[in-house]
Amino acid sequence: MSSRARLFLILWLAGLAGVLSFQLVDLPALIAKLPATQGKPLPLPMATIRLLSVVQPAVLVGVAVFVGLILAPRVGLSAPVAQAFVEKRPLLPALRPQLLPGIFGALISAPAIIGCWLLWKRFLSPSFVRSAAEFSRMLPPTTRILYGGITEELLLRWGFMTFLVWAAWKGLQKEKGAPRPVFVVSAIVCSALVFGAGHLPIAITLNGSPSIILITYVIFANSIFGVVGGFLYWKKGLESAIVAHALTHVGFLLSGLI
Repeated sequence: MSSRARLFLILWLAGLAGVLSFQLVDLPALIAKLPATQGKPLPLPMATIRLLSVVQPAVLVGVAVFVGLILAPRVGLSAPVAQAFVEKRPLLPALRPQLLPGIFGALISAPAIIGCWLLWKRFLSPSFVRSAAEFSRMLPPTTRILYGGITEELLLRWGFMTFLVWAAWKGLQKEKGAPRPVFVVSAIVCSALVFGAGHLPIAITLNGSPSIILITYVIFANSIFGVVGGFLYWKKGLESAIVAHALTHVGFLLSGLI
């Protein structure tokens, strides 16, 4: 097996761990708690829902990993620890430069996002606040850390952000030199907004209907980490963003607020 194939397999399996961790969630109880589904029959058998909850994200992670694998080296982005593992080099030298920035990123992100929740919560509907709290309690820590920390970073940073940087570099720079910082920053902001918007479907489902206040909160609060994670990925490597994302969820768990 080539080194590129091994790197794909390592990253995909890491993302798959997050996908599989969602099976720890009590899906029947979770679905029953959603305002939009209360009193309504399930559209599909529970076994089918569980299967789709694995197959669909596993395919998406595979696509994201493949995109990053092909494009990241071309635009100076990397996953140093995974690369070191593939090349059978010591992991600690590759991880050490990423740890402190990742921890610092979490120290910025967790309080900022918790602060947004405390500020916005008074303007959100009481039913959404209750539903969001119940939803958070039903997500096991393992799922929040693995899916949020690894799977989402592979999807949004390694796959989507890398593609945006490469597209700007190829289309506007004609592949000359390193990508201009303005292109990378634009990709960070764009991927952060997409990351925030990706949380809207569940938020709207929990609320029962969309609202401007809800949409603004969800996109803004989640984009905070998207920006932090994007800069960490750019400057230090994918694993730094993963560390920050995972520890941000630890901060949420310790606060008991989100």
